[in-house]
Amino acid sequence: MDLFARTAPTDVDELRALVALSLVPGVGPGRIRSLLAHFGSATEVLSAPPQALARVERVGRKTAQAIADFEGEAEVDDQFVRAEQIGAQLVPLWDERYPSLLRQIYDPPAVLWLRGDLLPQDERAIAIVGTRKATDYGKRVAHDFAFELARRGFTIVSGLAYGIDAAAHRGALEAGGRTLAILGSGVDRIYPAKHRSLVEQIIVGQGGVLSEFGLGAAPDAPNFPRRNRIIAGLSLGTFVAEARATGGALITAWMALEQNREVWAAPAALFSPTGEGTNQLIRKGYATLVTSVDELLEELEGQIETKPEAQAEARPAPPVLNGAEKKLYEALTTEPVHLDTLCERAGLDSSSALVYLLSLEFKGLVRQLAGKQFFRS
Repeated sequence: MDLFARTAPTDVDELRALVALSLVPGVGPGRIRSLLAHFGSATEVLSAPPQALARVERVGRKTAQAIADFEGEAEVDDQFVRAEQIGAQLVPLWDERYPSLLRQIYDPPAVLWLRGDLLPQDERAIAIVGTRKATDYGKRVAHDFAFELARRGFTIVSGLAYGIDAAAHRGALEAGGRTLAILGSGVDRIYPAKHRSLVEQIIVGQGGVLSEFGLGAAPDAPNFPRRNRIIAGLSLGTFVAEARATGGALITAWMALEQNREVWAAPAALFSPTGEGTNQLIRKGYATLVTSVDELLEELEGQIETKPEAQAEARPAPPVLNGAEKKLYEALTTEPVHLDTLCERAGLDSSSALVYLLSLEFKGLVRQLAGKQFFRS
């Protein structure tokens, strides 16, 4: 039976049975898919005798007996109670909302827990990943690429971590675009906890937070490589903004390559340990070097229709600047400039310059980096 083509039950009993299967120790997404393909529904799987279960491909006697012995009604109840409390939904593999790109990978999750929403436009998704301990340069790359891609109608996918992930999510949100955050924990266990406010921004009309792990699941280390395959699988390609020589970002890049998806990377400074991984990807030919969104999209030419510039969301008209603001803005470039240099160029003292630079930040024209460095947004 073709699992993806079949018409599966969608009633509450079937969803409960599917959650029950996912809670059985040793039953991962691959075994669930095999069982569903063989028996036709999760309810049939749970009612099957162990000898019939053991005959299914990838299911041995031990796992078959664990399924037959499972008595986790209370655990299943707990999952749905938790889901109702936080407004989470269950998206099984056959659901029309389930992302088609994710279905195509070798090991798609049998179920996804979702807070927020999934829309058809999310098929135009690009992952942006990188190190948690990102430099200002890396965070700027992630933010600006996410902003411009979202402005052109792409959904940004990342993992909600510190550093590159958070910068990518925020860039998409600031552009008024969509973003999907993939967790290595339950969707009710936001990790890191400091990103709860970011999650709230995402789920209120601008994307979704997803996980294959059950409600209440802790952010255990083994979960994150599995999470990374979903990030890559949801996306047309993965952009590595800044990555160390080892870590989750490189795992995501390898998974994207295994899934026959595009991989891009931004070049890093030669002596920067935070960018050693991106430079290695480029040097070994695993990633295409890109320095702009246009270069990235060239690699997707023919696979998608790029949102025309004329239809892209227009930036608001620039605000009116007073004399001091205008001097400072004209003294700035897209490269970071130290406050002392700006004061010399604009003929202002540092105290006055900081006041007017703050005003320019509020107007969205200037951004500040560590060390009193400023640049045009």
